[in-house]
Amino acid sequence: MSLRAVTPKAILEDHVTLEVECIDRMYLNGYVPRLQTVGGVVNFFRKHRGEAMATGTRMSEITVAFRRRIDEFAVQNDIPAIHFEKHQRKDEVMAAHVARFGRPEGVVFIGVAQEKSRVMRTIKRKARDGRTFPWIIDGTAMVNHVYFYCLDAECGPFFLKFCTYFPYTAKLCINGHEYLKRQLGKREIAYRALDNGVLECADPASMRRISNRFTGEVIERLFRKWLKRLPHPFTREDHQAGYDYELSILQAEFSLTQVFDRPVHGRLFFEQVIRENLDLGRPDQVQLLFDRRVTSRTPGRFRTRVVTEGVIPSIHVYYKNTHLKQYFKEGRALRTETTINNSYDVQVGRKLANLPALRTIGFAANRRLLDVERISYDCTIGQETLEQLGRPIEVHAQRVPSLPFHHSRVQALFNVLVLFLLHTDGFRAKDFRSFLAPLLGIDPAQLTPGRVSYDLRRLRLRGLIERIPHTSRYRVTPTGLRIATFCSRVYARVLRTGLSTLDPARSDAPLARTFFTVQQQIDRLSAHASIAA
Repeated sequence: MSLRAVTPKAILEDHVTLEVECIDRMYLNGYVPRLQTVGGVVNFFRKHRGEAMATGTRMSEITVAFRRRIDEFAVQNDIPAIHFEKHQRKDEVMAAHVARFGRPEGVVFIGVAQEKSRVMRTIKRKARDGRTFPWIIDGTAMVNHVYFYCLDAECGPFFLKFCTYFPYTAKLCINGHEYLKRQLGKREIAYRALDNGVLECADPASMRRISNRFTGEVIERLFRKWLKRLPHPFTREDHQAGYDYELSILQAEFSLTQVFDRPVHGRLFFEQVIRENLDLGRPDQVQLLFDRRVTSRTPGRFRTRVVTEGVIPSIHVYYKNTHLKQYFKEGRALRTETTINNSYDVQVGRKLANLPALRTIGFAANRRLLDVERISYDCTIGQETLEQLGRPIEVHAQRVPSLPFHHSRVQALFNVLVLFLLHTDGFRAKDFRSFLAPLLGIDPAQLTPGRVSYDLRRLRLRGLIERIPHTSRYRVTPTGLRIATFCSRVYARVLRTGLSTLDPARSDAPLARTFFTVQQQIDRLSAHASIAA
């Protein structure tokens, strides 16, 4: 096997037979906007329903009617009902029922589970004259939730669950890969399924177009379609008065699946990148991976974790509530997926209309992770280039100072360039200063604009960075990335580490012991030569 055939960069270029970029699991919140505050609940009962006041009795009447409609719906349609046990895996129950369902669309079964939820409830308060009156408060309680596990002809399996207590929030869970499989089947495009993915496809271009059509409009249409079919607590008059459900995004998973021609190629790539990228969870790496600034006041933990289950490892990178995971799936495919659990972490709203913005951020994070992993092994530079770094040159009649890579300031410059490879929109001088100063051990305010301009100028004239046309921003060039990666890694992992082990005082260093032994042998040889003479 040639050298190119086993390098990680070549593996991703030459041995990936199928690449699928798709929204994976989405978990959405269904809520009635006008019932999210205590005042809104009071208006619902007093102004809309004409009650004297909002009481627990009135809420209970709606709940009882809602549960009765669910029971009648199950009996009329011969739908089995299941009470979930604690820690029972609901997806496994769904898979077992779907296997024997036998229809392309319908309610597979109804599940009931007790879970904590935000609810509106009433308490008694005393007036000054001693009389008591009901008072609505916003809190949480353990209440029954009803799951409708369904099959949809367009989107495949999903569930829609309702809290059975006021204000009756709903949750919708849907999977983009299931939508993709259903649409491929409808178009009679041959494919082989992977667990929660696609292994082979006869028409990859059409598959990519179908994947891109899984949008907020598709999800909204599915939600409205099944709201009309399933029992829910609100009447037609309530809807006409504006008490209708809307969707917001609680969790969204964005996945990139790369299928390899031979499993060994995928394992080779993944096992090598694990060793090289254990520092991806550091704040200075994470903030660039997600294009978001991390400060000392930023909440959350920023870390990288390698988990091994059996012999299958996985990489986990965390940014606030956002989780980027990479693992080798079923021995055939590399799965990279970004899960955004709180859209505010990436400065995007939660409404379903913001799905395109989240999609861009999630898929970009996946690609950036792969870019970081590939560049770790694609950083060879020539001897002439290395020699030029250590001496001044002239570019367009301008003298450009040297960049001796063993100098601490030059190493700081190279480290900043490696970090900025993750910035798709480039970087400004002030961004450059904010990252360079900590590496030099000084406060950014101590780094003058003139000094920053000097560093940017010599990097630009040497071709390591370039100015983005018509802007004041810069971006790292491919040459700059190779030089910065090679020089920073050689310095940190070979020169600095290796030279420290040559200290004769370090008797615990294997390299120092070896050199000491060599020196002893040379001394003995010299002594022996003197005696012979």
